[in-house]
Amino acid sequence: MFARLPAPRKALARLVALLSLMWLAACDPIAITGGGGGPAINPSQPVRVALLVPGGSATPSDNFLASNLENAARLAISDLSGAQIDLRVYNTAGNAAQAAAVAQQAVADGAGIILGPLYGEAANAAGVAVAGSGVNVLAFSNNPTIAGGNVFILGPTFRNTADRLVRYGRSQGLNSYLVVHGNDLQGSVGRAAIESAVLANGGTLSGIQTYAMSQQDIVNAAPSIASAAQSSGADAVFMTAGVNADLPILATALPESGLSPATTQYIGLTRWNAAPQALALPGLQGGLFALPDQRMTANFESRYAAAYGGAPHPLAGLAYDGIAAIGALVASGNRNALTRAALTTGAGFQGTNGVFRLRPDGTNQRALAVARIQNNQVVVVDPAPTGFGGAGF
Repeated sequence: MFARLPAPRKALARLVALLSLMWLAACDPIAITGGGGGPAINPSQPVRVALLVPGGSATPSDNFLASNLENAARLAISDLSGAQIDLRVYNTAGNAAQAAAVAQQAVADGAGIILGPLYGEAANAAGVAVAGSGVNVLAFSNNPTIAGGNVFILGPTFRNTADRLVRYGRSQGLNSYLVVHGNDLQGSVGRAAIESAVLANGGTLSGIQTYAMSQQDIVNAAPSIASAAQSSGADAVFMTAGVNADLPILATALPESGLSPATTQYIGLTRWNAAPQALALPGLQGGLFALPDQRMTANFESRYAAAYGGAPHPLAGLAYDGIAAIGALVASGNRNALTRAALTTGAGFQGTNGVFRLRPDGTNQRALAVARIQNNQVVVVDPAPTGFGGAGF
């Protein structure tokens, strides 16, 4: 489909593919209403936490990720103060039916909360399976369609990223936004996230432009996109494109079609630094995107490598975050530490990529920095907030 695209490093390409896979999973989830009350606990005794990982899968990458998630969870437990966690690990094989079965088994075994599973369908199935028990599920998925009821997602969401970038843009005088997206699922979900963020933050939606996901179709659509941006007077073009697919083509075709990034602000919904080659694209110079606090990320990766002898999988930190949140709540001494009300505390938690909090609707809010590509380098122009209530929130 995409010929002659710059190829990102293999590990980062796997990350992008994995994140996309989580979006694709659970396209038609079973809605979960109510639930999430959470069992009462004895905070002076070890609290049993069930960790659901994709171990036992026929896919080697699932098993590698399963071990990384468990490692990160155990690293988090070793860092806790004032809380005792009895971690029990259950393999889902990346399968929804097995995830539901082991979730029920975990509750029968006395789990006060479930951490995981990873894929959207599996997380939805696990949540449905234990909804009647009131036990909450902190899934690793980033798919907002499965959130709600007793299911909370820990993975980063497009809406959170879009909110951060639009808030920053509005503070810099960027008031009108043209949304540009591919006609695939990632593009559609991303478009909806940007639209919501623009309207929620008092911006103006100047238009929506789409393109088919092939190199020639993007090149053919570029003149229309450029014309729409210019005729609408958009201050910014907000793109859903990914570095391993449509972004290099779009970032080349739009300037060639007369839409200069020097006069119209380019903004990206995805991590533009996920492929080093993208930083050298002339069309992305001056462009804005969001990323987690890199100091926090580097600290976690260094500590993980010291403990386990290798770099963690990019998603391993989600397990650390889940344990960190559970441990902080248990350490408070509250018997209702694992209820919906406790999990959605406004103060949030400290995670591997910075502060985050869980929302009552089951989604999450994570601290992000805003970065600009400048002279082929990533320059942070607005640091990630260190607490809620700051400028980035």
